[in-house]
Amino acid sequence: MEKNELELTILMPCLNEAETLEICIQKALKSLEENHIKGEVLIADNGSTDGSQEIAEKNGARVIHVSRKGYGSALIEGTKQAYGKYCIMGDADDSYDFSNIMPYIEKLREGYEFVIGNRFKRRNRKRCHAMVPQIYWNTSDFFYWKIILSF
Repeated sequence: MEKNELELTILMPCLNEAETLEICIQKALKSLEENHIKGEVLIADNGSTDGSQEIAEKNGARVIHVSRKGYGSALIEGTKQAYGKYCIMGDADDSYDFSNIMPYIEKLREGYEFVIGNRFKRRNRKRCHAMVPQIYWNTSDFFYWKIILSF
């Protein structure tokens, strides 16, 4: 398969996520199917020792092995090896709503090069300390995803 053969890659960096990986992959694949998106789920594994790679493959995800340690390294290598025209990144800890990708896909299809959301619901006007202000003020009810036009 070649780069841009698919419309979307859902990229999940992974390091020992056996407990939650299966449900994340299932939600992502279901979202692709329900929204008629030609895509893949890509797991960028950073040296898991808990069977995460086998769980991912068993559930229909493509797994790449990232030897350089670190979250950023997994994301960088994952975007390089993604087959999708677009890449959505979300953690494999079940804190992202992989069933809600269409608002992001729609913006990308409109020509936006970068779309970002917020996985935390806005409870009041105070900024969540875990997020930078631009992210908080851009959206209020979306999960925090970075979507990057493949480079």
